[in-house]
This record gives sequence, structure tokens and C-alpha cells, in this order.
Amino acid sequence: MEFKEVIRNRYSCKKYSDRKVEEEKLLAILEAGRLAPTAKNAQEQRTYVLQSKEALEKLDQITPCRYGAPVVLMVGFNRDETFTYPGGKYSAGSEDATIVATHMILSAEDEGLNSCWINMFDPDVARETFGLPENIEIVMLMDLGYAAEDAKPSPRHLERRSVAQAVEVL
Repeated sequence: MEFKEVIRNRYSCKKYSDRKVEEEKLLAILEAGRLAPTAKNAQEQRTYVLQSKEALEKLDQITPCRYGAPVVLMVGFNRDETFTYPGGKYSAGSEDATIVATHMILSAEDEGLNSCWINMFDPDVARETFGLPENIEIVMLMDLGYAAEDAKPSPRHLERRSVAQAVEVL
């Protein structure tokens, strides 16, 4: 698929079929995340694949937004491995994990799968629920699967500001 087609067609899917995600497609999506750039190539990102019945049941206890997806990727970073900006006040962990997640979302579309970025959860509760170490910070959850036959983008999906409204040249 052409890149412009990928970004034009991708939408936040909120209704999934029960069709299984093929292992090779999942691996291609995870590889796209692995190849994403990180500040100073720190590669502090961590991606957790939730697909067992037990893991998905745990997830359903901390967010109402799985929408029936058979796979959910939980993306975060290791705080001990991030690049810290000059001044020592900010780290690149969240932005690096976000770039990784974006690569995977676009790869999912390219692989013929649907996805949804989920931020309706408490990251600390997610870390605790899945027994992750304290130095892991969860940034997002990504529903992943095949859209149900009657799934469609939200009515506001195509509403976009013009370039003139969204960009300011200084």
C-alpha cells in the first residue's frame, strides 16, 4: 500500500471481529515499532503483547476501550534508559514510545489490520496489573485486529483543520 493511502485510510476502530491476527502480521507490526527512531538511539521502548484470555480479561478490568480486539499492544518505556534533555528536566521516553506506537499503528493499516490508540486507563494501574517493574512507564494501549463488518470511522474522523489553520510559519 502506498504511504499516503495508509495515512488516509487509517482510522480508530472501535468494533472488532473475532478473527485471529496472523503471527506474521503481528511480527511485522512489532518490527515496525522496533525500527522506530528514539532519542540518541536509546531504544528504551517496551512493547507488551496482550492476547491470552487471561491478559485480555485483566485489561478489561482497567479500561472499557478494548472494543473486542483480539490483541492489545501495551507500549511504554524504561525510565532508566531514556535520553534526558539539556537542563535535566525532561526525558524523551514518552515521545520515543509515541513514535514507536505510531509506526506500529501505520504498519497495522499496511498489513490490513485495524487499530485504536487507547489512553482511557491509568498507566500506574496497568503497570501494577501486569506486574511490570517500577521503572517501566506505560504510555498507551493499542487495540489491534480486524474490524467487524459493520465497523466504521467515527463521524468526526474526516474533520480536519486546514494546513493554514494548523501550521504557523515563524
